[in-house]
Amino acid sequence: MRKRAALAVLSTVTALTGFVVPGAYAGETQTDGQISDVSFDGGKNIVVGLDSKTITVSGTFTHPSGIQDADFVLWRGPEGANPYEAYDDRIVSQQFHYHADCVASSATTSTCSQTIFLEPDWRYGGTALANAHAGTWKVSVQGVANDDSWTQAASYTTTRLQRYSKLTANAGPEPVAKGATLTVTGKLTRADWDNLAYRGYTNQPVKLQFRKAGTTTYTTVKTVYTSGTGSLTTTVPASEDGYWRWNFAGTSTTPAVKATGDFVDVQ
Repeated sequence: MRKRAALAVLSTVTALTGFVVPGAYAGETQTDGQISDVSFDGGKNIVVGLDSKTITVSGTFTHPSGIQDADFVLWRGPEGANPYEAYDDRIVSQQFHYHADCVASSATTSTCSQTIFLEPDWRYGGTALANAHAGTWKVSVQGVANDDSWTQAASYTTTRLQRYSKLTANAGPEPVAKGATLTVTGKLTRADWDNLAYRGYTNQPVKLQFRKAGTTTYTTVKTVYTSGTGSLTTTVPASEDGYWRWNFAGTSTTPAVKATGDFVDVQ
């Protein structure tokens, strides 16, 4: 099996200098092989906290001569661009690139899977996973057949790389008299890959929700924006026993998160 060059994290175009271009861009012939069922961790977004994370991407490749190798590349660049090309300084092109392992299910079809290792604190050389990496990435998929022809889709699909988020909720005083003012606080934080800490996510809309004791459904009461430190605070009248929580819908760079409901006894 032909082994591709392994590339851990390239955060700027200058890091692409010396990159070994895969055979598909080194004179091999493109054919009408088929690519299907490409999936990152079952179709989920890639969410990374402060610890390393391993994800698996897989796909099915079919060609009359069989499949010998495959590549899955996450990249950024203009539409119609070559995902393996080194762009100039005006265009940021970032890639996570490893070779895949292929297992044949028939003489013509193989399932190829690839392990991608992500780590905010890169201790083994290379460039650290930085906050700027969060967002939407294009997925380039390439299969190489046994006759050395190839099939490639530069933008087969997209995926999101997101900074893990946390959300807390606290309602008080507890217990509280019926009709009295209840204060609900909380904090929305997310992984800061640049500084290896959880920092407040500022100026974000977060829903305050209430679930009456004995029921299973939360109802939105109001929307509050986080402060400059990611903090949340608001007041509501205490009317009945139940659970209060915050609910954040998420953004392209940060996943949705719900706080654990805090029970308040209204007397």
